[in-house]
Amino acid sequence: MNCRPSKISSCDGRRCRAMTLVEILVAVGISSIVLGAIMMLFMFSNRSFVAMGNYVSLDRDSRNGIDQMSKEIRQATALVAFQTNMPKSLTFTIPNDTGSYTVSYQWVSDSSGSAILRIQNGVSTVLLTNVDLWNFKICQRTPMTNMPNEFYLATNTAGVLDPKECKLIDMTWKCFREILKGKKANTEVVQTAQIVLRNKGMTQATNN
Repeated sequence: MNCRPSKISSCDGRRCRAMTLVEILVAVGISSIVLGAIMMLFMFSNRSFVAMGNYVSLDRDSRNGIDQMSKEIRQATALVAFQTNMPKSLTFTIPNDTGSYTVSYQWVSDSSGSAILRIQNGVSTVLLTNVDLWNFKICQRTPMTNMPNEFYLATNTAGVLDPKECKLIDMTWKCFREILKGKKANTEVVQTAQIVLRNKGMTQATNN
């Protein structure tokens, strides 16, 4: 019986040597680049999904806000007052079963935020928040020549804006929603609406 230990084969230098410092640095560098690319892709995808959700939410909120405003403004018998400097506002007379009531829409903006409010009998209701812009023009119902969707301003014979002459409100507004705290990184595109005072007759404009 042969009890001699079997011969252990020796490995050559190329197969048995460990990784050198240069190889480790190269591996670490490549791994860092791959991980960095994955992180950038993750952050970009996450930001994109949040932005898409914000746009959907902003569009829904804008629709709800303008729907509420349009419902009342269309029923209005007259625009009784307006203010184009801050806080901007529009005030209407709205008919109801017992006569009429007065309602105002006002844009307020301060350090605590910005919003469009509906005000009736001193009670404020928020219609739209994070409002970056709210502009409006009070117009007649007569369209401008060769200018689609543009109407002459509601001016009196002296050329001064007069709420009694108003038949149409042309509004522009813009809202925003934050992606990163403290940054308006997801601003909604400008939206517009033209609302006709349907209960105000053409001849009534000079008599109210």
